[in-house]
Amino acid sequence: MREMLRKWGGPGASDVAELLTSELVTNALVHTEHGAVVTATVVPEQLRVEVRDFVPGLDRPHVPPADDGTNGRGLVLVQALADSWGVEEHGVGKVVWFELNGGAA
Repeated sequence: MREMLRKWGGPGASDVAELLTSELVTNALVHTEHGAVVTATVVPEQLRVEVRDFVPGLDRPHVPPADDGTNGRGLVLVQALADSWGVEEHGVGKVVWFELNGGAA
């Protein structure tokens, strides 16, 4: 991800993308225990990252208050830093995604 985004977006855009991707992958691995698939689509105006898991259920992930201990802040970061994000059903499992509108460097 880092190499792919090195020349994409404004200052810090690749750092934000890397952080948010890490949070979504961590959530998928910790909460599903069934692995995950990461897909990133980059165009000059936008980045979309999707993290797919293989556990049925489309409940929107819980976003706890920012002061809720040391866990549960990943989706708070995604919500705060992504231009858009969401959850979609995808076959056997779901996809949690985010988009950044970084523009060309």
